Amino acid sequence: MTVLRHALAGLAFAIGVIGQAHASEFPFGAEMTLEARPQPGSKRIPTLEIGDNGEAQLDLWCKSGKGQFSVANDTVIFVPGAMEDRGCTPERAQLDDALINALGAAATWKRQGDFVSFIGATTLRFRISTN
Repeated sequence: MTVLRHALAGLAFAIGVIGQAHASEFPFGAEMTLEARPQPGSKRIPTLEIGDNGEAQLDLWCKSGKGQFSVANDTVIFVPGAMEDRGCTPERAQLDDALINALGAAATWKRQGDFVSFIGATTLRFRISTN
């Protein structure tokens, strides 16, 4: 499993380096918030902070951790890293796992103004923070 994860990360990095010039609209260096409602009993909404080189910090409903985005034209690859569980309910942890899996399964992305969609079996829409 670890070997596969490293191979995917290497592939993602290679695609990112090749496609960096074509991905100027991708929100590298930005923070984004998932278009979703807070879970009952919480005000937290998942956020992504994507660095200039695609490194990502994820703060989800329950878990937080790192990952890596690579972009070539409209193709996106997300490879999650280790996630830290902050002791939430199994239901919230399950929502986080589903969100991580949906990001990992996204094959393309699209930006419309301040919104970025990651498109796969599930489409995730994030609003870019403009403050």
